[in-house]
Amino acid sequence: MDLGRLGDWMDGVGLPGKGEPIEHSYVTGGAQNEIYEIRRGELHAALRIPPPSAPDSRDTGILREWRIIEALDGSDVPHTEAVAVCADTSVLGRAFYLMGFVDGWSPMGRQGQGWPAPFDTDLDARRGLAYQLVEGIALLSKVDWQARGLGDLGRPDGFHERQVDRWTAFLERIKGRELPGLDVASDWLRHHRPLDFVPGLMHGDYQFANVMFQHGAPARLAAIVDWEMGTVGDPKLDLGWMVHSWPEDTSAPEAATTSYVDHYGMPGPSELVAHYAQVSGRQVEDMDYYFILAKWKLAIVLEQGYQRAGDDEKLQAFGPIVLELMRAAADLAETTDYAPRMAR
Repeated sequence: MDLGRLGDWMDGVGLPGKGEPIEHSYVTGGAQNEIYEIRRGELHAALRIPPPSAPDSRDTGILREWRIIEALDGSDVPHTEAVAVCADTSVLGRAFYLMGFVDGWSPMGRQGQGWPAPFDTDLDARRGLAYQLVEGIALLSKVDWQARGLGDLGRPDGFHERQVDRWTAFLERIKGRELPGLDVASDWLRHHRPLDFVPGLMHGDYQFANVMFQHGAPARLAAIVDWEMGTVGDPKLDLGWMVHSWPEDTSAPEAATTSYVDHYGMPGPSELVAHYAQVSGRQVEDMDYYFILAKWKLAIVLEQGYQRAGDDEKLQAFGPIVLELMRAAADLAETTDYAPRMAR
């Protein structure tokens, strides 16, 4: 990172600490994004930028993310502060933005360590983590996206009508094997729709991995992060995405080991759905539709990783998960007594 260029740009947009040295450290990153902690004078921020190897489209994606967090300013949604954005790739080689640095903790940083105290032993406090998680998207669903300048962020018209055609076409491009249950689940989704559709702002990949919590109890959501998939669509798909693989019986020992986080002692799926309804004001009688869509869609997304796994053991592990998800989507489609409005 060229700190001289970064400092000149920061001076030009009027950020604190003009002329002072920049302290920076790498926080996390992958193939699509890198995050650095930035300190300069009174400024304490996180810099989010695509790595040099990321496709050119990620610059557009970064600016899209910025629009969302900037639009959330002043809302009830826990989010990072929008500090400044740079679309000029001559500064650091890629588009980037600065957001407020969150003093909190992420469940993704704790593999093998369990929940931090007191959530490790206090199950009542741990329940609060789940309720706070679902409350984040419930509040997000209430944001007036049109009044906040996001009217062109997505294409809510025909949102559900596009899902099957879009993702089956994607699967055909990467297809390397048969996925049992695909036809059953796809056909069900083609011929069913939710009871209603109230467009709203959605995260697109909502789960424990993409939030941060404040330190200590009670559980408090500090910020929803990683807005790569953010759009205007159907917010209840965020709920379906979050809950579709949640253990039904969170009092069973298996609830502690069936995911990358420990669900033992947390509320069950029905309790989380009810809390979402209470906070969001949306009806949730049609959630089976969203559970089927979430399982089916995630199976296709993970199949892409599996098909390009090569010797990557992490991506190879997606193979049986994809088959399990697609079979579960088909089973739910065949057994649900939910009768939504039929697709025309």
